[in-house]
Amino acid sequence: MNNSFDQIINSEKPVLIDFFATWCGPCQVLGPILKEVKDSLGERVSIIKVDVDKNQELAAMQQVRGVPTMILFQNGQQLWRQSGVLSKEEIIKNILEKSI
Repeated sequence: MNNSFDQIINSEKPVLIDFFATWCGPCQVLGPILKEVKDSLGERVSIIKVDVDKNQELAAMQQVRGVPTMILFQNGQQLWRQSGVLSKEEIIKNILEKSI
């Protein structure tokens, strides 16, 4: 996953990575919110979900200490990072403000 992860985050299009766990209650709340974000922003952003239990090495490389953690990348650069659940509006605002 590491090579494909590098390809994904090096995209010119902003990429929001959602580090989650299936057993995590707040992660289950965030899932539908991220679907609404994608519906609102369409092709302006990619949203990728990463299960930390299945991708422990990747989560460790990104220093994910708790779930859910969202990290916004563009052109290989981390633009924004947030742990916990945010509203659709807050997530969209951060994506639009932080991306190029």
